[in-house]
Amino acid sequence: MRRAGWVVLVALTAACGLFAGDSVADDQKGTEVDFDGMRSRAPAEWKEEGAKGPLRYMQFKLPRVKGDERDAEVVIFKGIGGSAKQNIDRWKGQFEAPEGKKLDDVAKVKEFKVGKAEVTYLDIYGTYLDKFPPFAPNAKTVKRPHYHMLAAHFEGPKNPYHIKLIGPEKTVEHYRKGFDEWLKNFK
Repeated sequence: MRRAGWVVLVALTAACGLFAGDSVADDQKGTEVDFDGMRSRAPAEWKEEGAKGPLRYMQFKLPRVKGDERDAEVVIFKGIGGSAKQNIDRWKGQFEAPEGKKLDDVAKVKEFKVGKAEVTYLDIYGTYLDKFPPFAPNAKTVKRPHYHMLAAHFEGPKNPYHIKLIGPEKTVEHYRKGFDEWLKNFK
């Protein structure tokens, strides 16, 4: 009789979704991001924040790893112009190369397709010239050494999207795999 009681308890628990992998897993999925009908779900550890400016479509906070002083962020811009090359060149200009190196030594650019979308991807590190708002002539520039940026010019079906993961080197490296998988999973 005890055994039958346990079977009923286990069945009720499963029906209520209390086992790991049921509704709990759904709560741990990240935010779905939509690029003109192409969608990909952000990693669960990314914390969506309200966009901090009129040009920002979405933004996420990525908690820092041990040893880094600041969090990283993923910022998504929608509908901003310029060719892939112009944007890559502008993003490179936001960095100073480490001593003894040139920007082209620390910047890698590659192109690939995600579905039908053309993507140009920049991987760069060095001292980030942090300026907010970026186009304000009187905005102060703060130099942030040992920073890393992964950025993509993504030609969506209707709009261009610019996606930037930026932060301290170790933190960005920690999130690299999830960022790359998220980007390549847009369908």
